Amino acid sequence: MILFLDIFLIVLMFSIFGISHSFLASDFVKVKVKESFPNFLPFYRISYNLSSVIFFYLFILFSPKPDIILFDLAYPFDLVMVFPQILSLAGLVWTLFHIDGKEFLGINQIIKKLKNQYNYSSLDEESKLRISGPYKFSRHPIYLFSIIFILFRPTMTLFYATSVSCFIIYFFIGSIYEERKLVEKFGNEYSVYQSNVGRIFPSIKSLIR
Repeated sequence: MILFLDIFLIVLMFSIFGISHSFLASDFVKVKVKESFPNFLPFYRISYNLSSVIFFYLFILFSPKPDIILFDLAYPFDLVMVFPQILSLAGLVWTLFHIDGKEFLGINQIIKKLKNQYNYSSLDEESKLRISGPYKFSRHPIYLFSIIFILFRPTMTLFYATSVSCFIIYFFIGSIYEERKLVEKFGNEYSVYQSNVGRIFPSIKSLIR
């Protein structure tokens, strides 16, 4: 009974983190910030990122951590797990070369504000349609490589397995809401892109193109 309660609390606490994370990222909140606190809008992105780190730390800190090991790979099988993780880290770096890191972190927004060049109609980020590099194979390569990295682990505890499951579900649900905004912004161009490239995992069509 205690075990099921621990799992329930882990899922509940992650759900609170995920829902708050998505809600604060929504255009609804950004528009409200723009209307009520326009001078804060250029600082919203970096504040959002920092708060996400803090909220995730609190989730890790206060979540129950049942002392159950699901598996613990012995040498040399534990080393096998290192290779997918290295490849996934390389994939994340590859993806970073195809996005504006400073825009993603919220640094560009502050620089533009200081130079009086900030575009308030873009809310907190200038979004662009990315279909090159890793985006030719996955519409959300950051999610793809993150999933690979967190899945391949030589030691798997119940807490980690439950958290990873929550993350993967959150990535899929989050991508749905993200793409609604992208379809609204880029229209048919993004719809065509959706039909040719897998949401997170590469489709056969995208691999043979």
